[in-house]
Amino acid sequence: MAEAGEFALSRVGQIAIRTHDAARATAFYRDVLGLKLLFQFPPLAFFQCGEVRLMLAAAEAPEFDHPSSIIYFTVDRIDAAYEALCARGVAFQGPPHVVHRSPGSELWMAFFHDSEENMLALMCEQRTS
Repeated sequence: MAEAGEFALSRVGQIAIRTHDAARATAFYRDVLGLKLLFQFPPLAFFQCGEVRLMLAAAEAPEFDHPSSIIYFTVDRIDAAYEALCARGVAFQGPPHVVHRSPGSELWMAFFHDSEENMLALMCEQRTS
């Protein structure tokens, strides 16, 4: 048995995203973002996003009825991802931009909302040398 001081969380298994319109949200994540739909139990829908599962669900209680935390989707080419999502009707808050520079790399991001007003982002670390 591990000591209490040795315990640490290290992986995210699932993220719940609050919805008001399950069909609209499912269409956005499946058709606009292109995530793989695993299964549905309306009004719940589950998507695979790398090693993390996203669950779309209505808020179970009033205290949970608010936009989610920001989910950052890692992409290899942020300009290409930005252009593809713009073509699908995603309205970004602005174009991709550098949020951090360090020796040898830049961290780029672009922010947008899903169909339920949850904030999402594209994230790309680019080598500069």
